[in-house]
Amino acid sequence: MDDSRLYHKGSRELQDRFDTRRIADRLERVDLHQAFTGAEREMIESAPMFFLSTIDPDGFPDVSYKGGMPGFVRVVGDSALAFPNYDGNGMYKSLGNVRANPRVGLVFIRWTESPKKLRVQGRASLRFDDPLRDEMPGAQLIVRVEAERIFDNCPRYLHRMELQEYSVYAPRGEHEPPIPDWKRKPAYRDALPERDLAALADE
Repeated sequence: MDDSRLYHKGSRELQDRFDTRRIADRLERVDLHQAFTGAEREMIESAPMFFLSTIDPDGFPDVSYKGGMPGFVRVVGDSALAFPNYDGNGMYKSLGNVRANPRVGLVFIRWTESPKKLRVQGRASLRFDDPLRDEMPGAQLIVRVEAERIFDNCPRYLHRMELQEYSVYAPRGEHEPPIPDWKRKPAYRDALPERDLAALADE
């Protein structure tokens, strides 16, 4: 009987085809865990971005880039992290999916001389009155994730990249992010939320 928490029949068929079942089992035993290590906490809380995967009600996956200033994601428990949702395009694809299916996956990447890739799988919830919201400038709400699977991922194919500058749109301290140019386009302007119309009128 297969008691793996990580693999299913499709994974096993490919592992057997390419003779990787033994190493796959070893990786699960050695690397899979449910509580963040100190190094993982440091990596997460210093990250300026991560990728968030969600699933819609029809089963289609969606992947979204989430960016902010280092510290915008916080480890708030042995197996829990939290991050703010900022103003975006108003589609709420990722968070709408969370309302329908709380299962999420996150990938954190460190691109420097010591590359590292960390996967987190768990269940997300949306908190509109979370106390962290007052500590995170620009937060519309807070997303909390209870991790069920945490594991390192081989970083061998990560290209070495350097951060040039932080986005001017990333909320921080006393900084007021500018209005993005796409909101000024005639194709969208008359459909914007009232807060954006008011900001544009004040320019």
